[in-house]
Amino acid sequence: MLSIVIFLPVAAGILLAVFKKITPAAARWVWLTTTLVDLALIAGITVAGQTSGDGLVAEEQMAWMPGIGTSYHIGVDGFSLPLLLLTGVVFVASAAWSLRTEDRPRAQAALFLFLQTTCLGLFAAQDLILFFLWFDLSIVGMYFVIAGWGHGNARRSALKFFLYTFLGSLALLLGFIGLYLNSSPHTFDMIELSQAGAFTGNAVTGGLILTAIVVGLAIKTPTFPFHSWLPPAHTDAPSIGSVVLAAVMLKMGTYGFVRIAMPMLPDAWRAGAWVIVAVGIVSVLYGALVALAQTDVKRMIAFTSINHMGYVILAVGAAGIVSQDSEQAQHLAITGAVIQMVSHGLITGALFLLAGVFWDRTGSYDLRRYGGLASPAPRFAGFFAIAAFASLGLPGFSGFIAEFQIFTGSIGTTLWAALALPGILIVAVLFLRAFQRVFTGPTTGLSPGFDDLRSREIVPLVVLLGLSVIIGIFPGPLIELIAPAADQLISVLGR
Repeated sequence: MLSIVIFLPVAAGILLAVFKKITPAAARWVWLTTTLVDLALIAGITVAGQTSGDGLVAEEQMAWMPGIGTSYHIGVDGFSLPLLLLTGVVFVASAAWSLRTEDRPRAQAALFLFLQTTCLGLFAAQDLILFFLWFDLSIVGMYFVIAGWGHGNARRSALKFFLYTFLGSLALLLGFIGLYLNSSPHTFDMIELSQAGAFTGNAVTGGLILTAIVVGLAIKTPTFPFHSWLPPAHTDAPSIGSVVLAAVMLKMGTYGFVRIAMPMLPDAWRAGAWVIVAVGIVSVLYGALVALAQTDVKRMIAFTSINHMGYVILAVGAAGIVSQDSEQAQHLAITGAVIQMVSHGLITGALFLLAGVFWDRTGSYDLRRYGGLASPAPRFAGFFAIAAFASLGLPGFSGFIAEFQIFTGSIGTTLWAALALPGILIVAVLFLRAFQRVFTGPTTGLSPGFDDLRSREIVPLVVLLGLSVIIGIFPGPLIELIAPAADQLISVLGR
């Protein structure tokens, strides 16, 4: 069933690419129907999946390249299932948002279905080579999304995105080779490498391997100082390209920390935990402060992504600071980090859809060119306000649950984590200031005649923000889903 979930989108995409007589309307509906079916299958695995001896749900393993210790090994657990569900929801929202698109809809649908398979495959991979394969293919897919459907200086931004993130993938591959060479027996299997004694290298070797992996994942996240590709990529990408990039693809980096770096190199992770914490604090504050200075709404949201991903980096770093009474704090930090990945995907996905409305209506993202927009577009103003409050971590939204657990757990292991708290205040200031500038006061600039949200645009926003509210009010099921994987990771870090 998990293989069907992974390969169903790309199979539909191939059909759309091959059969050129498919009409644009049919292509759009095939895209939406495929994403809905895939989401239903993921939900079925989540509810009814049987756990294997490795703690994985829907595990599959077949020989692939046995001579080098790699196999087609997939499976999901409490870390990957929430991200699989997030991927399904985000691609459904993107397909629904594009039901009226007229810009090469058949090619666009085929490309996004391919991109969906790469994302699902990465979160389900239990082999390092398989992980790397999906990691690289996702870069290729997003390059063509930005270059083919972007605007502004799209080709330059796409090239910068590709070169930056491909460099990160090379660093990641170097780290994977180091893990393989220093494991006994030599293997790329992620379960075997996470078991006690799989890594046999010394502390220096472990530190070098961890550095390569962390750099590769940090570029993808991205975190300070590897973030410079993100703002231009978002600014020039199409709306749904920005949604998938922010909501799903950035999580490939943070997911790699809890799936690969922490369990496979626990000694090196503990030794470097303070560095990770410091990078997380800087990312939180830097992302918020630079976002505050932006006048382009897409660049502003892009820099808040650096801020929000900084919370995840802070949490996983703090979880590596092991002490006698730190298990509860570690559990909160790790659980909060995974919830933050899901929360950021839902909320920032909605924000980028709303940012796309500015471009669709007027061709400008410049916040200074709008004023009093709440009068001609009250529904748009209402949804923007909800998304902004969700992003700043207001109680009742998923962001509050995530940030509360992250800071409780992180401060529980190190008081230095409190230095990141002003990041929440700065994000609140920037969103409230942006809302006041754009939506309140007299209707001026590009605001007169601005078309309000249409029904096809409201539905995806309701789905994304509605799920954020559900998690914010009823977080228990998501926390329970993550908890076993978090406990297993803590036991590895503490040994």
